[in-house]
Amino acid sequence: LSSLSLPFPPTFPGYLTVSIEPLPPVVVGDAVTLKCNFKTDGKMREIVWYRVTDGGTIKQKIFTFDAMFSTNFSQMENYRKREDLVYQSTVRLPEVRISDNGPYECHVGIYDLATREKVVLASGNVFLNVMAPPTSISVLAADTPAPFSRYQAQNFTLVCVVSGGKPAPLVYFKRDGEPIEATPLPEPPAGASSWAPRNLLHRDLDDTKVPKSLAAEGELGMGRPFPTLDPPRGLAAERDSVTESIPETVVSREFPRWVHMAEPIYYFRHTHAPVSDGTVEARATLTWTLNPQIDNEALFSCEVKHPALSMPMQSEVTLVAPKGPKITMTPTRARVGDTVRILVQGFQNEVFPEPLFTWTRVGSRLLDGSAEHDGKELVLERVPAELNGSMYRCTAQNPLGSTDTHTRLIVFENPNIPRGPEDSN
Repeated sequence: LSSLSLPFPPTFPGYLTVSIEPLPPVVVGDAVTLKCNFKTDGKMREIVWYRVTDGGTIKQKIFTFDAMFSTNFSQMENYRKREDLVYQSTVRLPEVRISDNGPYECHVGIYDLATREKVVLASGNVFLNVMAPPTSISVLAADTPAPFSRYQAQNFTLVCVVSGGKPAPLVYFKRDGEPIEATPLPEPPAGASSWAPRNLLHRDLDDTKVPKSLAAEGELGMGRPFPTLDPPRGLAAERDSVTESIPETVVSREFPRWVHMAEPIYYFRHTHAPVSDGTVEARATLTWTLNPQIDNEALFSCEVKHPALSMPMQSEVTLVAPKGPKITMTPTRARVGDTVRILVQGFQNEVFPEPLFTWTRVGSRLLDGSAEHDGKELVLERVPAELNGSMYRCTAQNPLGSTDTHTRLIVFENPNIPRGPEDSN
């Protein structure tokens, strides 16, 4: 009898399918579980999780399960305390960070059914989208401090800066609680002097655009002085009126008399720039022709909507002209040779935007010979006796209005300074 040899039964490498459950966007600080589902008729060899960086060029191991030794360990020190292997196919990130944003891959290996020397591999991938709510919002005034002008209309710009968000937030402005309908402005203005909205002013109603010098001389074509002008004031008037009695502190304010005939036209521009930490800084600007008569004490708010926020966040500012400056002088009893500091400490109200301060000496130049000095503080070094009784004017102004405050310097004799023969005479 001849022996009958039967062929070996057919062998199959085994099947393996791998998939990762998709994830909705998550917020920084949330706990995230990455689930790798797989089906196979083979014997498990290993499960490896990768974090993919640099556009897919680098795959960084973050977790490994080795079935041969029944061990699991983390390859990254940063992840050592952050991951928890719930199942063989599950990795948990307790508190996600922005740096965790990106793609992840799960690689599963099984032994070939025909031979234990071969391993069959399959993988799945998922993108972890980490969102971050904005961390700060502020409203600023562009180009401040800026002077006030009653003779010329001025463009005014509010800037809203929103930082720390991912993705870029939606930013919009409100006035007195009502949304502002603004015209989109794709490109920034070339310059404050070269770009202006078309609704600047109705010049026919601007009765203050003529300089006082021309109006006083009757050069309006009407043969008489400008009817709305007040008697001359200021430095020239005080030079002529030597005996004028001025109180120790005088505060005056002025506002323009021109008006808008229509609602202002707002221009809006929105930009955003990426930050190195993965967030975005958003800037929104609102520009219009300022009318101090209707814009003074107007409440403007910048609001932000973001998918990581349960409700909009906002920042508010109220446009207010300076009122009632508070001026202090140190020392309170100045003596000859002392250094005197005259400082604006604040106002009777909250002022926005930041005022511009200008100091002048009534009827003469300042001690250093200059005509005026800018800043909140005026310093007079080693005051001489000749400054006794001199009057100093501080003009505080922002685009909504201006106010003048006068204060008088009283200089007492210094007994530590010997009197010379000329002083005795």
